[in-house]
Amino acid sequence: MSLCATASREAAEPLAGTAATARTWLLVEQTGPWGAKALTASHLDPALGRALETAAKGTGVRVALIRRPGRHADRHDATRHRLFLAHTAPGRSWIRTTTVADPQPALGLDFAALGAGEHGDLWEPYAGEPLVLVCTNGKRDRCCALLGRPLAADLAAAGTEVWEVTHIGGHRFAPTLFVLPYGYAYGRTSLSLAADAVAAARSGRIALDHCRGRSTWDRPAQAADLAVRELLGEDRADVLDVVRTDRLLPQPPSPQAPTRSQDPSPQAPTRPQDPAPSPGSTSPQTPKPPHDTTSRDTARHDTAVTDEEAPAWTVTVAHSDGRAWRVTVEQRADGVPAPASCGAPLDPPARMAVTAVTAVTATEDSTALSG
Repeated sequence: MSLCATASREAAEPLAGTAATARTWLLVEQTGPWGAKALTASHLDPALGRALETAAKGTGVRVALIRRPGRHADRHDATRHRLFLAHTAPGRSWIRTTTVADPQPALGLDFAALGAGEHGDLWEPYAGEPLVLVCTNGKRDRCCALLGRPLAADLAAAGTEVWEVTHIGGHRFAPTLFVLPYGYAYGRTSLSLAADAVAAARSGRIALDHCRGRSTWDRPAQAADLAVRELLGEDRADVLDVVRTDRLLPQPPSPQAPTRSQDPSPQAPTRPQDPAPSPGSTSPQTPKPPHDTTSRDTARHDTAVTDEEAPAWTVTVAHSDGRAWRVTVEQRADGVPAPASCGAPLDPPARMAVTAVTAVTATEDSTALSG
């Protein structure tokens, strides 16, 4: 049986810059089986699921269903639903929670405010262990069920505050892990790696091994954040922020200019298992909430691009101690062909390639950080 996760691993597809993009997550507990599009194919009222999806669109909020690990009988008798809201921006991350008999009132949430990080004292603050989400939706991709469900069960047996989740992106990186409140995602996750990620989150840090990026940002910024972290050995979750992302205009080729495949600038340090940071998709420009000044350029995730149209960005990453770096990121499609999910055709996966990390000098500092 051919699995997309096996193909991705054998192709050494990079992990960095592949996390789903969402500043805020709305998680709705729903027991029983899930379909491929779980919000409208589960025991949740499909009209409610469709309305939640519509209400969240374009706000920076992502809606997903969760359930506790274990055997999932086809039950219709669930009487209570745990709900979580989690915002992931650096220095402003929070989790709020409530338990309801009917999740219908979630439609009344102010999604635009939540996407901007304003909870308005809604529900109760969550003060428990870091929330761990493992994608297990086999109807969406069989790798998530075959690899994700055993990991979720093992984490639950170890006492971790773990939930199964419908989709956090990147089937081919299964088992995939997502840790709140900081919103960093992980791929090809072992039990020991998951334990390290949870332990790090308890102390306000992140585990860099197998990290895919912070969902707060679009994928070029995710790759830039991780490249600076690798350069500095920095694992404190909230000391780095992405303050600016600028799309680079394509330059006409010249006889002396190196081709894209020649990597004209040295790459920032990357993890041994991640030869270079990976896939890139960002959304169109929208008004930006506080602490989210990234520009929303378009670039399809998991879609191959030609050299002529391959996008590139400069991302400014700032440290809380006043230092800053400009990171050059290119979207490339020069990897080994592999399926984006089980049953998909073999295509070179799009990836985020970090080609330069440059410290911003004191004279450039005010310009770079002002946007």
